[in-house]
Amino acid sequence: MMDGLDDSPDLLAEDENKPRTESVDLTKDDTLSIDISDALSERDRVKFTVHTKTTLPDFRESEFSVVRQHEEFIWLHDRFVENEEYGGYIIPPAPPRPDFDASREKLQKLGEGEGTMTKEEFTKMKQELEAEYLATFKKTVAMHEVFLQRLAAHPAFRKDTNFRVFLEYDQDLSVRLKNKKEKLGWFIKSMSQSVDEVLLSNQKDADEFFEQEKGFLVEYHNRIAQSTKCADRMTKMHKSVADSYIKLSTGLGSLATCENTELDNYLPSSVRGASKETTKVFNKVSECFEKSRKLEARVSSDEDLKLSDTLRYYLRDTSAAKDLLYRRTRALADYENANKDLDKARAKNRNVQQEVAVAEQAQQRACEKYEHLSELAKSELQDFKKRRVGAFRKNLVELAELEIKHAKALNQLYRNCIAQLKEEGRAAKAQPQ
Repeated sequence: MMDGLDDSPDLLAEDENKPRTESVDLTKDDTLSIDISDALSERDRVKFTVHTKTTLPDFRESEFSVVRQHEEFIWLHDRFVENEEYGGYIIPPAPPRPDFDASREKLQKLGEGEGTMTKEEFTKMKQELEAEYLATFKKTVAMHEVFLQRLAAHPAFRKDTNFRVFLEYDQDLSVRLKNKKEKLGWFIKSMSQSVDEVLLSNQKDADEFFEQEKGFLVEYHNRIAQSTKCADRMTKMHKSVADSYIKLSTGLGSLATCENTELDNYLPSSVRGASKETTKVFNKVSECFEKSRKLEARVSSDEDLKLSDTLRYYLRDTSAAKDLLYRRTRALADYENANKDLDKARAKNRNVQQEVAVAEQAQQRACEKYEHLSELAKSELQDFKKRRVGAFRKNLVELAELEIKHAKALNQLYRNCIAQLKEEGRAAKAQPQ
C-alpha cells in the first residue's frame, strides 16, 4: 500500500482548466507564462515538470519544459536572497519542502490495525487517507508553481539570469545540499540578523510611511500566525468528524445484517419485529452518514485550501516583507553611521584631504543605497497590500459560498433521510400484522 503511493507515476490528476494557485492573487501576463504541467512522486523526492510559454526575446524558444526537484527551487530562491541588487524587493517565499511523512505514518498505522476493523471500514479509511495524501501532494505542487509565477510576474525578477537558466536549461542543475559548514554559517548569519533586528527595533525612521509599515507588519504577522493555527484546528476537527462518520456508517451497515431481535428495543414501535423494515432503516441511516462523510470531507478540504493555505502563504510572504524592512533599516543605520564617520573625519583630519574624501565617498554610497532601497521598498509594500487584500477577499468570498453550498446540501440530505424513514414507518404500520 505504501509503495503504491510513493511510486505512483502521476499524482497530478487534475482538470487542466482549473487553476491550482488559488490562494495567491497574481497579475496575468502572457509574455511569460509558467505552470507545473506534471509531477512525479518517488519515495524520497518529487520531480516537477516546469512548462514555460513566452514571447520574450531572451529565451531561445517560445515553449519548453524542464524537470526540476525541490532543492533546485531552493537554490533559485537563495540566488535572489543573496543578490544585493534585489535588496529593495520582497523576495517571494520559497516553497515548503515536500513532506508526506504524516500521511505515510497514518497509512502504516491503518495497515497495522487492519485486523481490528471491518473490511468495509478499512476500505473507507484507506480511501480517506489516500485522498489526504493526494491533496497534500497537489498543495505541494501548487506552492512550487506559485513561487515561479510570482517571479515571472515581477518586472525585475523575470529578467534574472539564474531564473532563465532554471526555466530553460534542460539538464540537471547539479544543485547540492548545504554541507555542515555552510549550514552552520547560515545559522550564525540568521542569528546575527535576529540580534541586529532587535538592536535596530528602536531605530527611529523619519519616513512616517515606513514607521507605520514596520508596526503594522509585526502585529499583522502575529495575528496571521494565530489565525493559521486556529484554521488548522478547525480543518482538523472537520476531518475528524468525517472519520467518525465512517465508523457510524459501517456500524449501522453491520447492524442491518444482524438478526438479534433485541435491536427492536431501539427502533420506533411501528417497525418493531419487522426484520425487513429494520434492515431498511439501518441501511438508509448508514447511507445518510456515508453521504455526510463525503460532504464533511469536502468542507475540510475547502477550508484547508481557501483559508488555511491562504493564511499560511501570507504568513511566509509577510516574513519576506519584514525582511525587506530590515534591509532598509540596516541601510538607514549604515547611512547615519557614515554621516557620523564623515563628521569625525572632517573634525580630526582637516589637513588630510584624502581621508575626508574616503569618508565622503562612503557616505555618498550609503546615501544612494538607502534612497534606492526606500524608493523600491515603498512600491513593493504598496503592491504587497493590494495583492494581499485582493487574495483574501477572493478566497474568503469563495469559501463562504462553498460553506453555504455544503450546508444546504447537508440540510437537504438530512431532510430527505428523515422523510424516507417516516415513509418506511408508515408503510410498515400499514402492513397487516
